[in-house]
Amino acid sequence: MGIIQRQGIINSIITYLGIIIGALNLVVFQPWFLTKEEIGLTRVLFSLSALIATFVPIGMNSITLKFFPRFRNAENKHYGYFGLMMILPVIGFLITAIALVAFKPFITAQYNKQSPLFNDYFNYVFPLTLFLSFTSVLAAYCFSLFKTSFPALINDVLIRVVSIFLFGAFFLKWLSLPQFITLFVCIYGLQTMLLLIYIFKIDNPGIKVDKAFLREQNPKTMLKYGLLLSFTALSSLGLKYIDVVMLGKYLPLAYVGIYSIAAFMPTVIEAPLGALEKIGIAKISEAWTNNDFNEVRKIYFQSSRYLFLAGCLLFLGVNLNTHSLYQMLPDKDFALGESVVLIISIGTLINMATGINDSIVYTSDKYIYGTYMLLILFVLAIGNNYILIPLYGMNGAALATVISATVFNIMKFTFIWVNYKIQPFDKRTLMILLALIISGSICYFIPAVGHPAVQIIYRSIAILIVFLSCVKALNIVPELEEQVLSKFRK
Repeated sequence: MGIIQRQGIINSIITYLGIIIGALNLVVFQPWFLTKEEIGLTRVLFSLSALIATFVPIGMNSITLKFFPRFRNAENKHYGYFGLMMILPVIGFLITAIALVAFKPFITAQYNKQSPLFNDYFNYVFPLTLFLSFTSVLAAYCFSLFKTSFPALINDVLIRVVSIFLFGAFFLKWLSLPQFITLFVCIYGLQTMLLLIYIFKIDNPGIKVDKAFLREQNPKTMLKYGLLLSFTALSSLGLKYIDVVMLGKYLPLAYVGIYSIAAFMPTVIEAPLGALEKIGIAKISEAWTNNDFNEVRKIYFQSSRYLFLAGCLLFLGVNLNTHSLYQMLPDKDFALGESVVLIISIGTLINMATGINDSIVYTSDKYIYGTYMLLILFVLAIGNNYILIPLYGMNGAALATVISATVFNIMKFTFIWVNYKIQPFDKRTLMILLALIISGSICYFIPAVGHPAVQIIYRSIAILIVFLSCVKALNIVPELEEQVLSKFRK
């Protein structure tokens, strides 16, 4: 895959470094430094703001990923595309801020009974939404320049490191709760500023829009695409954040804190997908622009196989070590989320198996059907959470997420197969699944001995050895083995 492989590997390293720091942050520092209710407060604030922030850019991040190749011209400063890119988010934020003020009484009324603390800090949603929305637009611009590593470093590493220091300062009582929440929001403002500085350093973008060139690109089509994809983004992230937002309505913030820690653990499984999509979406968009269908087919097929392989290994590592990890937390109530980890992990594994199908659907000429699918997803996710949370609590939120994600992936798979006659599975997909079953059956019976941290280390080593041995014995990825050996020889 060339540049995809290089930056995918770099992004994976950054992502996993971020996951390690994030795991320490959410699973170690936050349980020790914050109460369960305070954890729940930060998660509801972030989740609600992230949901709203998806609409603020009015699809400008999606427009950038699809249409920037037409504007790419460093000598002409990309015809002032950067200036154009910043207009819609400003308009979107003004509209969103007015709507938030109008609907504030209705929103806060949902949390009066179970999560009144959130209502005390509702106004922080405004600046946090602003920062998150502009960060998404600036990151999309970086991705379109094939500069994906620095945004990943800022988002996955720096933000989490700074957060740890913030939690420590609050734990030491150097900050009051209002001061802590204010600085929590400011961290994301720092992310926005760093991305802005980085873009001007590497690209010297143009602010003045070349109106004549813009008219040639059919801006009405671009705007239509952006508006559709803004609903698409809202629906997509809705699956990621709606569970936390709705849990705060039905359960106290303490349970939201417990759920947030549990729901974080399966993100380890999806990390390679996120790393690959950051560069893969730009390459697939370029391939569609150049009518290079073979490149699209190749990326789809290889992404599915390698991501499913990595996902199975990580699925075992996460779920066979969950119990030991919970034994290390200070409050035994956190262990109530153990079943949540398994449920959500199943959904993430299905998502890994279907490869970077999002990138194929939403950069194709039939992207509008992807929008319809995401709207269905959004309605389905809300309905599932509305039904399942009152019935099963945190497990209900996890089940709602998995059911919605699975249906969505089935829709995307069917759409690509019907319209482009490609699908990413073959007999080696079944062999990877067989390696998962064999390895899991063996490693599940490894006895627990010693401190939980020691258990995690030796069980993880055993999982790695057994799983890779199965992969080798079943001859699942001989081409990857040859590449590794070749690099090692060099």
